[in-house]
Amino acid sequence: MKNITCFLSPGTFDDTKQTIKEFRKSAAVSKIVLVCKEQPAEPFEGAEILVAGSLVSAKTVKQIAEISDTEFTLIYTRNAALNPGQLALERFAQVAADTLAGMVYSNYLAVKNGKVENVPVIDYQEGSLRDDFNFGSVLFYHTATLKKAAEQISEELEFAGLYALRLAVSRLAPILRIPEYLYTEQETDLRKSGEKIFDYVDPKNRAVQIEMEKACTCHLKKVGAWLEPVFEPVNFESQPFATEASVIIPVRNRVRTIEDAIKSVLSQKTSFSFNLIIVDNYSTDGTTEIIARYAKTDNRVVHIIPERKDLGIGGCWNEAVMSASCGKFAVQLDSDDLYFDETTLQQVVDAFYSQNCAMVVGTYQMVNFDLQEIPPGIIDHKEWTPENGRNNALRINGLGAPRAFYTPVLRKIPVPNVSYGEDYALGLAISRHYQIGRIYNPIYLCRRWDDNSDAALSTEVMNGHNLYKDRIRTIELLARKNMNLKKRE
Repeated sequence: MKNITCFLSPGTFDDTKQTIKEFRKSAAVSKIVLVCKEQPAEPFEGAEILVAGSLVSAKTVKQIAEISDTEFTLIYTRNAALNPGQLALERFAQVAADTLAGMVYSNYLAVKNGKVENVPVIDYQEGSLRDDFNFGSVLFYHTATLKKAAEQISEELEFAGLYALRLAVSRLAPILRIPEYLYTEQETDLRKSGEKIFDYVDPKNRAVQIEMEKACTCHLKKVGAWLEPVFEPVNFESQPFATEASVIIPVRNRVRTIEDAIKSVLSQKTSFSFNLIIVDNYSTDGTTEIIARYAKTDNRVVHIIPERKDLGIGGCWNEAVMSASCGKFAVQLDSDDLYFDETTLQQVVDAFYSQNCAMVVGTYQMVNFDLQEIPPGIIDHKEWTPENGRNNALRINGLGAPRAFYTPVLRKIPVPNVSYGEDYALGLAISRHYQIGRIYNPIYLCRRWDDNSDAALSTEVMNGHNLYKDRIRTIELLARKNMNLKKRE
């Protein structure tokens, strides 16, 4: 049965011709539509031409929905040559038909530097709201669901049309992963994981980010998880503290950078008292000795070696925050990073009082090990607004740095005992009730170097990280839905 319509954008003539040829091999393909910004100079045998805008624009998505007249619609989102596996398109159709999924996707194979690598992708869940969720390049829709979803998206979206379509589909039917390697594609982005993870906040992509926020906000309203800009006030005199602020550094084996971090804190100029709590998670490389030396000579340095040996970064934070030494405000500093200058801590504490917030997030500058600026430079999250920041936080993959917390609020929320995403989970939970304050000038230097824990992660480790953050988003999404339901009762 010819029950699939395929849509793709042109790449090179040879790559496009090859992809069309591969699609034509499937007996299930009814027609192939090449989405072009203008009529191509050379004809492509076996394909119809749709003159339209970008494949990711809402207008193009609506045109695709209107044109497709088969049971299923396939959208290929890249323009390199695609090589479907044996009966791959038939397998997509079978799973979509058997499950009534609105969209299915699969694992795939990627050719990198001439070598073929497995690329497993992760399962979609309700909290998979990231606009950079990796579905692979083959999106396979039930056309009836596609048409209904396309009706729900705004035609004004130039960059977020395909993203808005996915969100709309998820409201109508399941989005399902096939755990099989159904096609092979050329991988053109050969950067390490540590070079990719900040793409979503690159200032060059701000117009795209603003559109993605609009699409996500619309989705949250439709599913009942959007929160109005009404926040609980913060009483900063709710309990006494001997110290106004504590900088917290969890550390394990950072002998090359811990002294720089310590000096960065001790050089702060403030109008209030502060200390530095370092939770030393059983370092074995000389880090412990450096901390002990500073703790011996400066009473502001509190050196904690926890009794437990099962702690991640989040668990180390719990040790520091629950300590009697912790001040009214707990301020983050990673063991391989630095404060921008001697005013950082003062700016953070001032922001708590001026913005009446339970958490403050600053702006950071990306630097190499030698503190020279590297792309994408300054990360300020300027798309965050007081009115919608906590809703948009469910879409983005992080909140920024440095992060600081009003300690009485933080003590009510156990920090997840993990070493990735614990700060994001905290930010979402706090923002459910309280305003998050922002500082938009750089106050933090974020070092990226080869020994960073996320400098060159495997696909499996990255998948684990993304799966965890999606689960955190799912938990928060459900919590916000339930909170809104209770308000309406």
